[in-house]
Amino acid sequence: MSAQGSAVPLAVVGVDGSAASVAALGWAARYSEATGAVVRAVLAWHYPAAVGPGPPGRAPHEVSEEVLSHMQDQLDKAVALVYHEPSERLQTKVAYGHPADALIEESQNADLLVVGSRGHGAWTGMLTGSVSIHCVTAAVCPVVVVHDRLRPAD
Repeated sequence: MSAQGSAVPLAVVGVDGSAASVAALGWAARYSEATGAVVRAVLAWHYPAAVGPGPPGRAPHEVSEEVLSHMQDQLDKAVALVYHEPSERLQTKVAYGHPADALIEESQNADLLVVGSRGHGAWTGMLTGSVSIHCVTAAVCPVVVVHDRLRPAD
């Protein structure tokens, strides 16, 4: 049962458009088919700072409108690689904040968190990226880490 009190389980998936995140979304889609879970695909972004961490809270309004549209397009493209038809068990969300922080926040209301082994920021040769490691160590729910060598969907 999900943390929200619903009888329908919730699987949150971190999506950044990388091959590993699309594979994670594909894994979650198959999990949804097997369990009836709702899949929430989450793409997180934050306003980058030249030095130090990004500003807390929200990005400036002028930036957020344009970037939000771009991020939603990026999320929709990744979702389309896995979901070829609309699904009532799929939700999408663009969140503001560091991806690890946003996914850990989402994990508080989820039954499962699914992440790719490494995203766009990964260094060549890394087996696991910093966001997935952070999620594994700090998420409230169980975490599945999916490698991009798996197919995104059958």
